[in-house]
Parts: sequence; C-alpha cells; structure tokens
Amino acid sequence: MENPYLTGNQGPADVETTAYDLEITGALPHELDGRYLRIGPNAIGDMDPVHYHPFMASGMVHGLRLRDGQAQWYRNRWVRVPSVSGQLGEVPVLGATTAAHDTANTHVIRHAGKLMAVSEAGALPVVLDEQLATVSYNDFEGKLPHGYAAHSKRDPNTGELFAVTYSAAENGGQLVVVGADGAVTGVERIEIDDKPMIHDTALTANHVVIYDLPVTFNPDAAKLGFYPYVWQQGRRSRIGLMPRYGTNADIRWFEIEPCFVYHTANAYEDGDRVVLEAFRHERVFDSAWWKPLEVAPALWRWTFDLKAGTVHSEQIDDLAGEFPRIDERRIGAEHRYSYGVALHHGEVGNLAGRGIAKHDRVAKTTQVHDFGPSRFAGEAVFIPRANDSAEDDGWLMSLVHDGERDRTDLVVLDAGTLSAEPVAVVHLPVRVPAGFHGEWFPTQD
Repeated sequence: MENPYLTGNQGPADVETTAYDLEITGALPHELDGRYLRIGPNAIGDMDPVHYHPFMASGMVHGLRLRDGQAQWYRNRWVRVPSVSGQLGEVPVLGATTAAHDTANTHVIRHAGKLMAVSEAGALPVVLDEQLATVSYNDFEGKLPHGYAAHSKRDPNTGELFAVTYSAAENGGQLVVVGADGAVTGVERIEIDDKPMIHDTALTANHVVIYDLPVTFNPDAAKLGFYPYVWQQGRRSRIGLMPRYGTNADIRWFEIEPCFVYHTANAYEDGDRVVLEAFRHERVFDSAWWKPLEVAPALWRWTFDLKAGTVHSEQIDDLAGEFPRIDERRIGAEHRYSYGVALHHGEVGNLAGRGIAKHDRVAKTTQVHDFGPSRFAGEAVFIPRANDSAEDDGWLMSLVHDGERDRTDLVVLDAGTLSAEPVAVVHLPVRVPAGFHGEWFPTQD
C-alpha cells in the first residue's frame, strides 16, 4: 500500500534546518514584528505505510522571525516527546506523563507567557522556547489528567481560554477554563455515552459549543494499530450549547443531520439565537480508516433558537474548503469575514489547497486568491494592521508549496483586497510539508 501521507509534499521532512536572512520578493510590512509558527505531522524513523496516519505522527514546528521588513530566520524542530528523543538518540527532555499518548502535532498557542505545542485525545501541551526547543510538559499544575485540546478559544475581552478535551480513557469530555494568568479556573465533565472525537469548539458571549458527532473511538481499530477514531454509521449527530461556567446538566442539545466538523469559523449570539459557522463534512473515516477527508467539505451555518428549542441548518457556500480563520478580535462576537483554504476538487485528502478564500458573510460573496498550478496553500492566519483597524484591514499569512521548485514560501496577502500580487513572499530554502495549524505571535514588550 502506498500511503498518501508519506509521499510528495505530505511526506515528512527528514532534517532540522536553521537559515538566516531569507530572500524576499516584494516588501514585508514593518508592522510585522514577531514570529509566524506552523506545526504539523512529521514522521520520524521507518514508518509502516499500512498503519501510518498523520493524526498520530510526531510533530514538527516550523518558524520564521520577521522584523524591520526582514525575514531574520527560519528553523524547524521536532517536538521532543519521548518517542522522538529516542529516535534521535538524545537524552529525553521530557519526563513521564500519565496522558494517553505523547503526540504534539496540531497547533501552537501562547497563553500566560508560555508557548505550547498542543494536540488532543489525551496529549499534554508541550512548552517550547523562543528558538522552538522543547522545554517541558504543561499539565496546568495537575489539572489535566487526560491531556488538553487541539483547539481552544480565547475570549478577547477577558483573556480566558476555553477548551473541550477528550480521551479514549473515558467517555465524554471536559470543559476546561484557564484564566488569563494561566491557572485553571474550572473543569466540568461533559457526559456522553461513548467516546466521540471532539476536535474543535466555539465560544459565544455566554456559551461554549460542544460537538457530539459520529466519529468515535473504536477499540478494535486501536488493537490493530490503525487510527482508532472511525465513522459510526447510524449514530446520532448533535451540537450542545453549554453555559461558559455551567455544568453538564445545563447543556442544551440540538439534533442535526449526520456530519462531522473539524473546524469552526466562529459563533455568536443574536438575541435569543446562537449562530454557528463551520466547515461541514458529510462523512469522514468511513470508506477507509486513513481518510480524514472523503467528501468535499463546505461552509455551513447552524442557527439555534433558544426559545423554540429548534435548529436551522443551511449551506452558505458551494466552494470546497477547510481550515477557517477569522480576525480573532471577533471571537464570540458577530463577524463579517472568514478566511479558509480553497480545496482542489477531487483532492479532498490533501492537507493543502489551491488558494485562500475570503468569505463575506454580509455581502454573501466569496473571493479566492488562486496561487496557480503546482502551488498548494495551507491555513491562512489573519493579522490586523493595528489594534483598532477594521476587520479585514491587515494581512493573511500562509505557507505555500511550489511543486515545480519543491520549496515552500511564506506568502503575505492583503486581506482587504486579496489582490493577485502578494504583498511579500519569503522564500524558504527547504520544503515545509503540508501540515495543520499556524499562528502569528507578535513580539511581546
């Protein structure tokens, strides 16, 4: 069997690289002072193509330091979980963990001064230093017995971090609330009668969104060494609204048509209604255990009427896409724009796409910046021009692989115009494999 996640640009990088004073086409805005980091799966050692899956792979973080209109450095580093240290023949950096597994490959976040590589399903966050070296696990002073989440949502007003965690070690999940100071302020059980995969969440002014969908832990698959979360035909699909500081008894569940959601664009409240926008997959991990994308996903909206107890669902765009992002100053509030990866039709198994799409919720339009043949873009991160600038007044950053050169560029686009000509292109000396999620971290005073 040829595993699609071990070949081409989805195949792993085999060395760690450090490069300085990178070549730039165009002009990097001087306002961009910080680091762009992107993490993803990167197998190390000999992989069995029959069983390898990127969701279970070792993590590698890639970073660029931008300042004064220059790209000062690029570096990539494996996250030194114990299995990686062993493969590299190094003395382990990290100590023992009671978490279910040691993968850290999905996202990079910074909270209360700590930069962390995070994953889900029982993995603990791994603290990284400014040079992307592995420092320690972070179990939030013992408050994370079953690990953390791939995606958390930070309230832009209070600085609190909300996450829904889950693990194969127990049914259901937990709502974990972390204060702006990095201390856990609440851990509430979410009672579900089996073990669904809960990849993301959403936050509104008063609620946290809980996904209970038909991808669940399969012990038989786990025993055979396959990725253990699979589509369960006939299982219910529902979305729960849980008060931010509520309990399991306070969750209001709404039944929806069978589907799966990896990534939420945003959620917000409109009077007695809650509006949720996310990319909806008709099914995943169904025809084959290794297929995280089977049918081209599209952007959908669910509107929950809290008074009537009903939910209305609608597809709001025909464009195949994934990896939605918004201006994170709008998390939990009504947004106008979201940005996603425009996928190639027929290539829904790829972790990258043909371009970046800008969805305008008010005008009901979609604009696509197409990077052209043989070029594939990853998730785009929005960076506002200034703290008080408009919702699309800023830049989008994405790593774009050039298949002809087999090299990767960091492309900076004008988010307002999404014009054909990028603002700047930083040329990396290496290929960055297709990966998961990135973030912009401005220089801290």
